[in-house]
Amino acid sequence: MSASIAPASKGSVGAACVHVLSTPDPVAKLMAARAAAHHWRLGRLAHRFDLGMPDRPARPEKPELLPPGQMPRRGRIGSDRARIAMLHALAHIEFVAIDLAFDLIGRFGAEFPPEFTDEWMRVGADEAMHFALLDRRLRQLGSHYGALPAHDGLWQAATETAHDALARLAIVPMVLEARALDITPATMERFEGAGDAVSARLLQRIMTDEIRHVAAGTRWFGHATKRLGVDPANHYQILVKRHFRGALKPPFNDSARRQAGLTREFYSPLAQ
Repeated sequence: MSASIAPASKGSVGAACVHVLSTPDPVAKLMAARAAAHHWRLGRLAHRFDLGMPDRPARPEKPELLPPGQMPRRGRIGSDRARIAMLHALAHIEFVAIDLAFDLIGRFGAEFPPEFTDEWMRVGADEAMHFALLDRRLRQLGSHYGALPAHDGLWQAATETAHDALARLAIVPMVLEARALDITPATMERFEGAGDAVSARLLQRIMTDEIRHVAAGTRWFGHATKRLGVDPANHYQILVKRHFRGALKPPFNDSARRQAGLTREFYSPLAQ
């Protein structure tokens, strides 16, 4: 077994999560994520959260991270350059999503039963697989992850919700990942229109998994609000207004959101 994945094979869930976030190299990070999920599934990790999570995950030297407002425009997907830029942006989202999943487990897992760790370990392994697929597609097109700049906005959501499990569930899976359900079908159509059916099929595969991820967030949000005795839709709206920097903008993919259990009563009152 390589040194990059050995720490996940012993010790605690908390230690395995810290290892994932502390690994900067993309390939080593996805291997650490897969190893953590594998060892948890085989009962090799204690359901113990004995290490504090880092404020920020380790990052490779490339890609250069820019504020969202300074990102270069991608242009229309019809050109090879624009398709590569779009796929690179999506690869970066999935790379950060690995850390988001394991930070959620390591930071808040002690507040939930072991089934919470079960589910988010699977999510973390999914995100690692998505990143690997997108990086492979970039290489098929003559590029790779790190070849272009990326924005650092996603981790702001983690920082904003670092002390509240319900806020984290509301903002990351139930706002950010739900937004991906809204925009992915149109992105797939643009790839197909550009003659890139391979990338379109890849996005379809990822979207199928993302419905399950939004469903996991919605389900555990419901579990926690029931325990608190508060209305889930109303509490979601309170948390989004408090912690999300931006607006929920239609059009919404109501069908995919409904499959995930995220019904209109949650987000319609917030739509602009």
